[in-house]
Amino acid sequence: MEKYKVVEIFESINGEGRKAGQLAIFVRFQKCNLNCSYCDTRWANSEDSPYISMSADEIYKRILESGITNVTLTGGEPLLQNNIVELLEKLAENQDLKVEIETNGSVNLEKFSKLTNPPSFTMDYKLPSSLMEERMDLENFKYLTEKDTVKFVSGSMEDLEKARYIIEKYSLIGKCGVYISPVFDKIELSEIVEFMKKYKLNGVNFQLQIHKVIWDPESKGV
Repeated sequence: MEKYKVVEIFESINGEGRKAGQLAIFVRFQKCNLNCSYCDTRWANSEDSPYISMSADEIYKRILESGITNVTLTGGEPLLQNNIVELLEKLAENQDLKVEIETNGSVNLEKFSKLTNPPSFTMDYKLPSSLMEERMDLENFKYLTEKDTVKFVSGSMEDLEKARYIIEKYSLIGKCGVYISPVFDKIELSEIVEFMKKYKLNGVNFQLQIHKVIWDPESKGV
C-alpha cells in the first residue's frame, strides 16, 4: 500500500472558495513543483520538509475520527504524491465526505476528473507577479465543472487585467466558481473598486488576502 508524505493534518475554518466559513479537515502534503513569489507555505514545499508517512487507510481513519465531512487536500501540491489516486478512490467510497483538492494549476487534471465521485478542485491560475505563469496547464480549463473553482491571487493591476482576460477567454463565469484574491498590501482598495466598476464581472467573487511573507517579485521567490 502506498505511503504519502504528510506534513500536517489539522482542523480549521475554510478561509476561501465555495466552502469559506465552513469547518474542514485539512491534509497538507509535502513538496511542490512551483516556487511562487508570494508563497506562504514554502516550509512544506521541499523534499527536505519534515513529514510523516501515512497510508490511505491511516489518513481516512484520521478524517473519520474528526467527524468533519469537508476534507481539503492541500500542500505543497497534493497531486504530486505517488499514486494519489489510491487515496482519492478511498475517500470517494464515502459519499458523505466532500473532498476538495487545492491544486496549483500546473498538474493535468484529466485523470482525476474522471474518477468515480471525483473531488472538487480549487485550482490556482498563477498570474504574472507569481513568476510561475508559464507553468500553467491550460488544458485544465476543459475539465472544470460547476463544483470546481478557479482562484486568481493578484498582486498588481497587471495581474487583475490578466485574470479578467483568462476569465473571458475560457468562459469561466457560469462554468465554475471564480475568485479573484487581491493581496491587500499590493493593490489599493480603490484600484480594486475601479476595476470592478469598469468591467462589471458579474459572477466573480473578490476575497482580500493577507500574506505574511515579504513579496519581492525581483527575488524570483528566493
